[in-house]
Amino acid sequence: MPPDGWTAADLDQLSLDGPYGELDALKRIELIDGDLIVMSPQTEFHRRVVERLRDALAGQAPVEWTATREMDVVLGERQRPCPDVSVVTTAAAADLDRTFYLPADTALVVEVVSKSSEIRDRETKPRRYAEAGIRHFWRVENDGGRPVAYVYELDPATHTYTLTGIFHNQLTVPVPFAITLDLTELAR
Repeated sequence: MPPDGWTAADLDQLSLDGPYGELDALKRIELIDGDLIVMSPQTEFHRRVVERLRDALAGQAPVEWTATREMDVVLGERQRPCPDVSVVTTAAAADLDRTFYLPADTALVVEVVSKSSEIRDRETKPRRYAEAGIRHFWRVENDGGRPVAYVYELDPATHTYTLTGIFHNQLTVPVPFAITLDLTELAR
């Protein structure tokens, strides 16, 4: 660990030959409140939902937006979470050397909740995304093998998210652009 703790910029410096030993070999890490979080192996449910949700969002996005998966968003010096799915500007995604996005690049972040990340996905990360000004947040939960989507929109006056809908079978929303998803297909 660096003597003053981890920063968002440190993540780009980690390498197999770096000064921080075995930690450098980790592939899936994120920075939350200055702590490096090792992401647990994902379940098949998680993998399917993330992959299919990214594909569906990318297919419905207008030309100025695109969807990506597992790409960091730098929210501050000690905040660099890795959302499961993000909708970002096409201009930002055109930079093939980039290792993260900024809140200004990001219209929507989605977390697919895993048992090992429940508190981070339900509480910590949404709070940080809202404080950074990301307008839309979705949380997807596993309800017996069926995805349930909780859709939130940022209240600009309080910098907190407000629940705008809970979707079990079909999700239809007008923002950040018109989206219609058959949730029952995401985990099949």
